[in-house]
Amino acid sequence: MREVLTWVEINQKALLHNLRQFRQRVGQRTKIMTVVKANAYGHGLGEVAKIVGSKTDWWGVNSLEEGIFLRQAKINQPILVLGYTPLDLLKEAIENDLSFVAYNQKTFTRANREAKKFKKPAKIHLKLETGTNRQGINTKAALSLVQSCRREKGLELEGLYTHYANIEDTLDSRYAQLQLSRFKEGLSLLEKRGGKIPFKHTACTAATILFPETYFNLIRLGVGLYGLWPSRETKISAQEKGLRINLQPVLVWKTKVAQVKEVARGETIGYGRAFTTTRKIKIAVLPVGYWDGYDRKLANKGRVLIKGYSAPVLGRICMNMMMVDITDIPRVKPEDEVVLLGRQGREKIGVEEIAQKIGTINYEVVTRINPLIPRKVV
Repeated sequence: MREVLTWVEINQKALLHNLRQFRQRVGQRTKIMTVVKANAYGHGLGEVAKIVGSKTDWWGVNSLEEGIFLRQAKINQPILVLGYTPLDLLKEAIENDLSFVAYNQKTFTRANREAKKFKKPAKIHLKLETGTNRQGINTKAALSLVQSCRREKGLELEGLYTHYANIEDTLDSRYAQLQLSRFKEGLSLLEKRGGKIPFKHTACTAATILFPETYFNLIRLGVGLYGLWPSRETKISAQEKGLRINLQPVLVWKTKVAQVKEVARGETIGYGRAFTTTRKIKIAVLPVGYWDGYDRKLANKGRVLIKGYSAPVLGRICMNMMMVDITDIPRVKPEDEVVLLGRQGREKIGVEEIAQKIGTINYEVVTRINPLIPRKVV
């Protein structure tokens, strides 16, 4: 890898450890879909695909482009496009043997026409609406599409699934159980009227950890693969149930010191003069900013690690630069390695710490790391 200003390291051992944790949790009979949407939750689609390889059963992506990328990377397992596939791109999905979500008759009609051209089936998953009220359709609408699927030889109803609205943000699972009940009722009716559906899946990471009754024969493993808990509530619930799930963070985000300089007492630092010194200090200028994904809301409250010490962020985060206080850190010099996220020595900056400071969730912190920043497998 050529010399770069900022980079992300992906811990291969930790990633595979997390995958094994979930394999042990679900057993051998339940298949695992490794979800790698949003550049593998910011970890690098290509890098994660190369590490996991044949160790998973399925892959879950958001878009056709991500699915084709995996096919070009020689991924041969089934791939499900979980997001919307436009009508004009259905032919590419079928040509590349990508399964996709459908929830209207137009998609079925177009997919059937394209499938006949390629002489290969359009593999469809129906998403049942059970209470999230996002993507998906109710049982009555699904029944019509299932029957349509059975009539047309170009269509293969490969799966039925749903997604929980509130399984990870609460200690109260009643709404999730209601959704599961609705899914089971819909599944029973659809299979009674339209025949057996090969794959049924409702479990995200949180459901996989907490509720085995949500597994069916396929689970969707997302944020947990990357060593992140879906929420504080999920972790608490797991502890209360006595579950031993050991997740190891996979990602470390690094940069370098670009400049070291002294700033006199009473001077201000950065745009808007957002920080004023109360003593003579020494600062380090780092070549990373909000364009890279380091959130601007971390102004005057973020921190980085240099030589195993914590260095507070001073002033506003710039587009491509930021400043940190190194007054009490000995012998800092240009080109010294800096950890923005992850561990250095005995110190650690966790994703949850950053998420809390900027008022968001851990998912957003990692997925917003600029995809153009190199990912390096270590």
